[in-house]
Amino acid sequence: RAFEVGLKIAGSSQLPFPPARAYALMQDPAILAKAIPGCQSLEKVAEDEYRLNMKMILASLSGVFEGKVKLTEPVPPTSFRMVVEGSGKIGFMKGEGVLQLAEKDGGTEVSYEGDAQIGGTMAAVGQRLIDVTARLLIKRFFETLSAEPVS
Repeated sequence: RAFEVGLKIAGSSQLPFPPARAYALMQDPAILAKAIPGCQSLEKVAEDEYRLNMKMILASLSGVFEGKVKLTEPVPPTSFRMVVEGSGKIGFMKGEGVLQLAEKDGGTEVSYEGDAQIGGTMAAVGQRLIDVTARLLIKRFFETLSAEPVS
């Protein structure tokens, strides 16, 4: 484990649906598979647990990751915890965070806060680039979610 980078992730995004709909979308594996950038497959392996296959691109590195996504501590429609871990040729990542949903301006504000560890070759690209990439992936995730039909 020569390289390992820790990452704090926090922010919020606005979705154009009421909290119950936003919550349901974020629990739906078909929707998550579309919204997670680079996701190639997301398959249910247990209650609230999914096997994830995704292509990760970071600077000049790219590789396929295999891992899992677990949704825990559900409090519909206001919050849940998401735990993600994966590894591939270019390294590993694991992270978890809490997503909180609140009604705002006719839609839902999703606030998130969490931590991630990135290791292996990927971590060698540096903290700043990993930071920027993580923010971009989160932004894309919520943009894709926002584009879902309202009902």
